[in-house]
Amino acid sequence: MKKSGEILEGILRKRGISSEEDISEFLSDRPQKTYDPFLLLNMEAGVDLLLSEINSGHRICIYGDYDADGVTSICILSHVISMITDNFTYYIPSRFDEGYGLNKEAISKIKADGTELIITVDCGSVSYEEVEYAKELGLKVIVTDHHSIDDVRADCLLINPKQPECRYPFKELAGCGVAFKMVQAICRRKGLPKSVITDVLDLAAVGTVGDIVSLTDENRTIVKYGLNKINTGNRRALKRLAEAISLSVVTSEAIAFGIAPHINAAGRMSTAHEAAELFLTSDSNVIEDKVRKLVDFNKERKKKQEEAYNRCMDMISGNEDFIVLYMPDIHEGIAGIVAGKIKEYANRPTVIVTPSGDGFLKGTGRSIDKIDIFSLLKKHGDLFCRFGGHRSACGFLMAEENLGKLKRSLNDEIRYLKRNDSRLLDKTISWEMTISPEDVTLQLSKMLDKMQPFGQNNPKPVFRICGVIPSQVRFMGDNKIHAGFTAVSENGKRVDCIIFQKAQEKKKLLTDNVPVDIIGTISEKTWMGNTRVQFVVEEIM
Repeated sequence: MKKSGEILEGILRKRGISSEEDISEFLSDRPQKTYDPFLLLNMEAGVDLLLSEINSGHRICIYGDYDADGVTSICILSHVISMITDNFTYYIPSRFDEGYGLNKEAISKIKADGTELIITVDCGSVSYEEVEYAKELGLKVIVTDHHSIDDVRADCLLINPKQPECRYPFKELAGCGVAFKMVQAICRRKGLPKSVITDVLDLAAVGTVGDIVSLTDENRTIVKYGLNKINTGNRRALKRLAEAISLSVVTSEAIAFGIAPHINAAGRMSTAHEAAELFLTSDSNVIEDKVRKLVDFNKERKKKQEEAYNRCMDMISGNEDFIVLYMPDIHEGIAGIVAGKIKEYANRPTVIVTPSGDGFLKGTGRSIDKIDIFSLLKKHGDLFCRFGGHRSACGFLMAEENLGKLKRSLNDEIRYLKRNDSRLLDKTISWEMTISPEDVTLQLSKMLDKMQPFGQNNPKPVFRICGVIPSQVRFMGDNKIHAGFTAVSENGKRVDCIIFQKAQEKKKLLTDNVPVDIIGTISEKTWMGNTRVQFVVEEIM
């Protein structure tokens, strides 16, 4: 039997956290890893321009994206600007009519509204043409963003840690993280109270987790303090949304699978303004109305997603290395989610393409860990009218006639990569440590909880338990796809287990009364006031 502390330390060392200082920082409830916002390239000039425009009485427009990262970024920056002026507004493009990022029609509207300065959040790094158009209209532009930068970039004050020449120590901030750093910089310049910064930590946590960026380094600091802020219930909007979806305690997983999808559902099914207004208002009636709408949007999203997924699965041929599906009837707002689910099922990079009118197609892609979808598509940039994204996800606009060529080119790319890695597309089963049933204790569970928040680059630890026999198997749920069982070792030690979704697939291994290896995570289950530890099985071999 291993000691819980030894197991925790072993996991941390495997993840490269080995010094006493690093371990202390990682496990601390009050982490200190954060950096001077003025280390971000162009932050000083950007803040100076913003404050100069405000002091001149000029109107400001915050231009954001329609996802959780974009919405929270808008709200974060709005919070600090509202401390200085009320002469500002915000703009979120329609996913359906305008698409991601800056567009000329929106810029024209913003100019007509009397705006003098556009400041983007979570978009704009590669919007060279759009920024030039804005400048032609007499607008000043500041871009704050975190997306990968192509050869073409916006010619303006660009604040993005991914700029090659930016010397900011941490490159993986979300869009809301960059907006948060700007809030810090503005507060320092204006001498605003620290509470202005701490008041938006909850929104920064939601956007950071929601955008699936690395939960390491400064992001970990932001999310830890943000979660504390959320769970104090200071922001009524977040409190009511959490209550509406039955969240008593908000964790990073609760944000990823509960709060963020509800925010995203607004932009997917209707307009992201519904989500932004939820966090920008203090009116209780408005809050209740917006929460109800977000819940309804998410229900609609789930229904359409399931329908679309089933249709897509019927179209998969099984001989494509890079799946490209043309789906004219799929709801555009859920294309990315469906692409992600197919990617998980087939372990292939997947793009779903939908018509956008006038002979053009919109594409949304998701990729597996081993394949950088942004780099692959970038090689074929001549096929796109617009293109953006990062290693695991992408979006683009292209002419209909280029679809066949894109499909062939991407499959050729994967075949080439497979020459160097024959197992490129094989599903891998991995774990960080082998333990015994007797190691699975409440004490270990609570030790591992110190590693939270879990998320990208800091997943919940996965363990392997070898040579156990499943007993007392109980199949549960619709179609009996879940199962609870007790895993018994050769020396009679036991651990309670549960497996979700795969019970029928693994039925023979569960019922043959032969030793198996189980791979999974450790969690707690509370029933009628009693808390027990259980092993959540992800794979049986």
